[in-house]
Amino acid sequence: MERREFITLFGGAAALPLAARAQQTAIPVIGFLSSTSHPAWEPYLMAFRQGLDEAGYVEGQNVTIDFRWAGSDYASLPILAADLVRRQVAVIVAVGGSASASAAKVATTTIPIVFSISDDPVSLGLVVSLNRPGGNATGMKALLGEIEGKRLGLLRDVVPTAHLIAALLNPQSPVSAAELKNIQQAARAVGQQIHVLNASSDHDLDAAFASVVQLGAGALLVGSDPFLNSRRDYLVSLAARASVPAIYEFREYVVAGGLMSYSSNLSNGYRQVGLYAGRILKGEKPQDLPVVQSSKFEFVINLKTAKALGLQIPDKLLALADAVIE
Repeated sequence: MERREFITLFGGAAALPLAARAQQTAIPVIGFLSSTSHPAWEPYLMAFRQGLDEAGYVEGQNVTIDFRWAGSDYASLPILAADLVRRQVAVIVAVGGSASASAAKVATTTIPIVFSISDDPVSLGLVVSLNRPGGNATGMKALLGEIEGKRLGLLRDVVPTAHLIAALLNPQSPVSAAELKNIQQAARAVGQQIHVLNASSDHDLDAAFASVVQLGAGALLVGSDPFLNSRRDYLVSLAARASVPAIYEFREYVVAGGLMSYSSNLSNGYRQVGLYAGRILKGEKPQDLPVVQSSKFEFVINLKTAKALGLQIPDKLLALADAVIE
């Protein structure tokens, strides 16, 4: 064999694996882990992609997103998280509540994790502190459970004659106990009678609204939960059928015909998650990115629904509203 031929063959053999490796690593993969289902979360995915775009990443061009949806089956989250770890994704985005974040944290201590939760990430063991996360996780903390008292107060302003207010919660949610405690404390503070209804399936939802009618509840507070959010349109239709004024978590409920919503802006939170994921892909470390706490709250009213329910929304609430749907 000629020396020149040998060098060419040897160089080609060595270059092929390098080229293959370069091709494999050229486009990073984000593992997207959610406890929810896809259709109801599409508006938030748009916000997540916006955050990625602001960081310089566009899905299908220079980043790939590998989605794992649990469909409110919390028990499947550890399996889905382990699957993403086996795939060796570059970043895991864990959203839809603390169960997703906790599953991701158990699955890996090395792959960066960006979460969106309403619980305290320090208490959950996700980070050492909010300002200095210190490990492989960081993200967004939404103030949801802490504002149930505010939602209850808004309901009482709209329906001051409501002797009994029902609260709909998902008992399988990791935050249900804390949420229930917040609602009960807020109710005791103002002397409001509360009746708690539990639902973790469509059948449970039907039974819960039958109880709302049977109890003669004057209003309904729908809890903060990924399962309930995934049944947004169905909940709004059940409330309309029962002719019960209800307050929900996110504005999408009100756009779908719900009466009111009050919450931190979830779309803004998902945008922040996308931005952090992009910054990590560029080389920043989770331990150096402080957990962002939501500071913007959004109050939305649907006047058409109020009219259908025979309600007069007080002027002071209309003045407070960030958006009024007519």
